[in-house]
Amino acid sequence: MRKVLVATEKPFAAVAVKGIKEVVEAAGYELQLLEKYTEKSQLLSAVADADALIVRSDIVDAEVLAAAKNLKIVVRAGAGYDNLDLTAATANGVCAMNTPGQNANAVAELAMGFMVYAARNTFNGTSGFELKGKKLGIQGFGNIGRIVARLAKAFGMDIYVHDLFAPDLDTAAQGCTVVSDVKELYRNCNFISVHIPATAETKNSIGRELVGSMPSKAVLINTARKEVINEAELIALMQERGDLKYITDVAPATAEEFAKFEGRYFASPKKMGAQTAEANINAGIAAAKQIVAFFEEGCERFRLNK
Repeated sequence: MRKVLVATEKPFAAVAVKGIKEVVEAAGYELQLLEKYTEKSQLLSAVADADALIVRSDIVDAEVLAAAKNLKIVVRAGAGYDNLDLTAATANGVCAMNTPGQNANAVAELAMGFMVYAARNTFNGTSGFELKGKKLGIQGFGNIGRIVARLAKAFGMDIYVHDLFAPDLDTAAQGCTVVSDVKELYRNCNFISVHIPATAETKNSIGRELVGSMPSKAVLINTARKEVINEAELIALMQERGDLKYITDVAPATAEEFAKFEGRYFASPKKMGAQTAEANINAGIAAAKQIVAFFEEGCERFRLNK
């Protein structure tokens, strides 16, 4: 009998676990839970005889993969997958997947909430401004970016999009303007909402040159990864420009420095993009279904490694 291990330092909601269990057991597999673990050794022990692994933000590195002698597939329940060592997965013959789109609506709604929060001066009682008529630049036009565009249209915003990995986007149906140069996106937009992965091309790519070119009272929204922000440059820029705002759900490494910009900076206590009951359930059950499809049908649709 195949064993599926759900290893989550931050557990899934009970209803999500119930759904995962139903999918796994319907396929004739055994489900094992490792929740709220506090030591890596616990994960190393639990994964030793697992055929499949489901994680959230848990780190699956070379050591974990080496300990998992029976492992054939690991699925990150969520879109971001920088917690998975893809090179080590390939070296150990493990298929690595994510569950793209399952938490997209939750992240998109958060991004819009951040925009309102910034525009209304963090709800401090002073007069802010409206989103209607403002230019929104969406950097990264995947599942999340497209939902942000749809929601922003309802606010009456003018929407511009740029995607490094798909520069020839056809966004006619979304009613957006495609911008081929990311510099132009920042230069022309009042708001930028970041939805790009942390890759060699994107890490530390958002800093003085891009943000510094934004119009007066500009707002940078980041619900992606902290690694894409050049924090030192952004801090220096915010010191020079008292009109800039930075709102994020990924706490910066230099959070104490950003905290000095009271009223112009906000970071949620922990990453909140996928923290909804719906996203939690969707991603967990999708991960379980992908594992069953992998074993029963050889399906590798969401494979991340070669």
